Amino acid sequence: MIILEEKLKGNKGEIKLIPETLDDLWHLKYIIEPNDIVFSLTKRISESSDKLRSDKEKITVRLGIQVEKVEFHKFANRLRITGRIVAGIEDSGYHTLNISTGKELSIIKEWKDEQLKRIREAEEASKRPEVVILTIEEGEAIIGVVRHWGVEEFSNVKASYGKDLANYRNEFFNDVAKQLENINFKYLVVAGPGFVKEDFMNFLKEKYPELAKKALITDTSSIGIRGFIEVLKRGILKRIVGEVRLIEEANYMDLLLERIAKGKMVAYGIDEVKKAYEYGAIEVLLITDEFLREQREKWDIDEFMRNVELAKGKVVIMSTEFEPGKRLHALGGIAALLRFDIG
Repeated sequence: MIILEEKLKGNKGEIKLIPETLDDLWHLKYIIEPNDIVFSLTKRISESSDKLRSDKEKITVRLGIQVEKVEFHKFANRLRITGRIVAGIEDSGYHTLNISTGKELSIIKEWKDEQLKRIREAEEASKRPEVVILTIEEGEAIIGVVRHWGVEEFSNVKASYGKDLANYRNEFFNDVAKQLENINFKYLVVAGPGFVKEDFMNFLKEKYPELAKKALITDTSSIGIRGFIEVLKRGILKRIVGEVRLIEEANYMDLLLERIAKGKMVAYGIDEVKKAYEYGAIEVLLITDEFLREQREKWDIDEFMRNVELAKGKVVIMSTEFEPGKRLHALGGIAALLRFDIG
């Protein structure tokens, strides 16, 4: 997300921005609400066109609408925002703004803290490399950073074969992991021929679990530039954002269901979760996007989430577009993994 301009007094005012990824559009679905004012360029039929002609001329204009409905079309890679026209060449009627990646828009509203946090985290994410590709085989690893223009080689790590051959592989894996820690990235593709990549992933899960959470595995026939090209050609990068998010959400759901089965260190449903919060017991708060939207009309759930974070808890908003989010929604849409049992 690129933030072009902010005109805020407190939490009220205008933010002009450009969504860069499908995730940015997804964030905007849950930021833009009814009665917000949204401006963007759009196509309208020219008033000077002959209304009887079938080939009516369309011109590009900047319209402002008061939002009534927001729809996310993930397969079309766009956000549809429908509402009453309030500014532009017309000041009446209705229109739908189609927002795709790379398209500028302005949002005028009373911003909730959680919404501002989403915007700014998305902006920060755009400043660092989204994806790092690690190609690895026995004794050698080549790390590349994905840029807009291609893959830039970051480092080449080779194993040192000393006297202690039994430990050389762990030392090699550790050297590779240390190089990865020097890069601030969101997602990692671990690729290569044979089984070394699987062994390395197991090493990460044991020794560097935070890196492992960001990683996916794929096969390539070689390492280095050729390996990078194979990863790009297979479309791995288009899938990785959604898949890594799904892995994280699925892990949280598995842990939630495991604790529910044991009846320990868990709460679900509004009343139980609020009770856990009062005890200061929430370690991870899980909420579905649809639950969040529904509950905003009933109580100050944004304030609740902010207070959980102030108490050092983590808030995870899960998408009901995917299976883990659907399962959580079936449990009531809100649950918490606890630091301790509250009885």
